[in-house]
Amino acid sequence: MIKEIKSSKKRTEADRSQLRNTVSGIIDNVVKNGDEALLEYNSRFDGCKRHALRISEEEIKEAYSQLSEEELADIRKAAANIEAFACAQKETLGELRDFSPSEGIMLGHRVIPVDSCCCYVPGGGYPLYSTALMLGIPAKVAGVKRITACSPVIKGTDKIHPKTLVAMDIAGIQEIYAVGGAQAIAAFSYGTAQIKPVNMIVGPGNSFVTEAKRQCYGKVGIDFVAGPSEVLVIADGQADPDIIAADLLAQSEHDKEAKGLLVTTDEALGKAVIEAVEKQLPTLDTEEIARSSWNDFGEVLLADSLQEAVEYANEYAPEHLEVNVAADCTEEVVEALRNYGSLFIGGNTAEVFGDYASGTNHTLPTLGAARYTGGVWVGTFLKTCTYQSMSNAAMMGIAPLVSNLARGEGLIGHARAAEIRMEKN
Repeated sequence: MIKEIKSSKKRTEADRSQLRNTVSGIIDNVVKNGDEALLEYNSRFDGCKRHALRISEEEIKEAYSQLSEEELADIRKAAANIEAFACAQKETLGELRDFSPSEGIMLGHRVIPVDSCCCYVPGGGYPLYSTALMLGIPAKVAGVKRITACSPVIKGTDKIHPKTLVAMDIAGIQEIYAVGGAQAIAAFSYGTAQIKPVNMIVGPGNSFVTEAKRQCYGKVGIDFVAGPSEVLVIADGQADPDIIAADLLAQSEHDKEAKGLLVTTDEALGKAVIEAVEKQLPTLDTEEIARSSWNDFGEVLLADSLQEAVEYANEYAPEHLEVNVAADCTEEVVEALRNYGSLFIGGNTAEVFGDYASGTNHTLPTLGAARYTGGVWVGTFLKTCTYQSMSNAAMMGIAPLVSNLARGEGLIGHARAAEIRMEKN
């Protein structure tokens, strides 16, 4: 039976009606007034006075000049790892040709990229330029013809952060727009004079962005609806409490709603991690956010066994899942885990390595969505589309079956579409 060493506030489904109504109003305004609405929102929310929403080549060149050689090299190295993994993933997705369930019937499928996408890169308090790499590179590897991106400007200016612009360019993004929030989602879903709509929108964002993706889904494809960031760590007594504490705080500093969760089989370790968190918090520039998140949503649980810890993790389905247990137990634990956005195996493997540079994607499902979906990857931008053809003899063989099945459902038009072919033959 799971026991609480440190409990957290329970997330409840708060009344979302005000958020829904606000976002609906923003979407309607953009659909009706187009760029005029976008420019007004840019001015109101970010103090941005620019009229041309698309970032120019000159602005991208200027952004490069503002980064050091070391910063450029770091971004390019991370991009290379992400691209290498995306290419390896794409190689696992092949076309299926010439499959014949019976003589004369040929079936198959093609793997086709979407024509266009928008990569939503949050601005907020930090330049989340790593997200530009995580979204743009898989889209490029998938073969998307038109890759666009948007991000809010630095508040009080007319410019997107230079690191974000450079990362977008290195990722292969072809069109970049200075707009964010729910209004950006609406613009790329429905289009304006300055922004041509896309087929798919991917990327994280605040509650307004998330709600806008929810409301625009159907008009446009999305990756998934994401909530606050989260990490769950499974650990036994051999784990280092300082390392676990650092990993929990790395998630906690995202925002005050983020969640760091430890499930351990060793009570002493659990208490040591709590002590380590308190020691490390004052060393963070983000202490205020991280402390609020940890106090409200940080959790340390005691499991009777690793099996119980695994069962809890599978039910929770966390965004990030770390396994930090004895080497002779690791494989068994990993094989038993089923529901997670991304898995980090062993004490050497920090979740933040995946956030930035190891090569896997950091745009991942939260709030239990890992029960039914994985994160963004090259396959996010690909469609598996089936096709078929058949000989005259095969048609004559299958048409009576289809006619019977269709008439059994009462769909006479379906039946006649099969029968007319037999009659004309």
